[in-house]
Amino acid sequence: MTIKALVFDAYGTLYDIQSVAAVTDEAFPGYGEAITQIWRLKQLEYTWLRSMMQRYEDFSVITRESLDYTLKLLGLKYDPAVFEVIMDKYVHLDLYPDALATLEKLKGNKLAILSNGSSDMLNMLVKNTGLDKVLDATISIDSQRVFKPSPRAYELIEQTLGVKPHEVLFVSSNPFDVSGAKSFGLSVAWIERVTPDAMAASFKPGIQTTPLHMFKAMRTQMDTLGFGPDYRISSLSGLPDLLKKAA
Repeated sequence: MTIKALVFDAYGTLYDIQSVAAVTDEAFPGYGEAITQIWRLKQLEYTWLRSMMQRYEDFSVITRESLDYTLKLLGLKYDPAVFEVIMDKYVHLDLYPDALATLEKLKGNKLAILSNGSSDMLNMLVKNTGLDKVLDATISIDSQRVFKPSPRAYELIEQTLGVKPHEVLFVSSNPFDVSGAKSFGLSVAWIERVTPDAMAASFKPGIQTTPLHMFKAMRTQMDTLGFGPDYRISSLSGLPDLLKKAA
């Protein structure tokens, strides 16, 4: 495998989307986990619905719409200031602990993000967390006006970085993104943070099912679409060794 570029998904791969729970629970004590999980599920659903309807709005709009949906669903009243505090977390998400160190070890390859995030959201997030110092490009799907996993989204990698699909290792923890990238023709490494055995064990009789359980069941397990990853690793820190073995 001759790899010239590593391209990363942002939300859920480099950035811990569950870190929004810190602000959702502060704003609505006792509802933080439910808000966090429903918000993310609806956010993803809106990207797919808008792509299929050909009614594109950028990710900042979708993130606002899905948060509004979530709060209304749960019967929670809010004022604009509280809403903006929660929204602001999306440009201050926590990096996974191994993200920055892993990217620094991978320098020598072209490093980029390809994300559904809007250009403004991504640029602020990358700058706020210091990744602007190690990334060669931050690519938003904005110019294509269609969200991953549309093939048109992955075309932006070659257009931006000047590398062919077979020269790219795409890295994501999101199964829908893995399937989309593999279907497009990229080599794909899946960050498998929740194993099937761990997932199954959390649904044993007598264990209370929580919103987080349901989120993990629906969004962390590989989809059976016939487009699985080439590589599976449990964390970002496994990438340098993976590249050595695959060379």
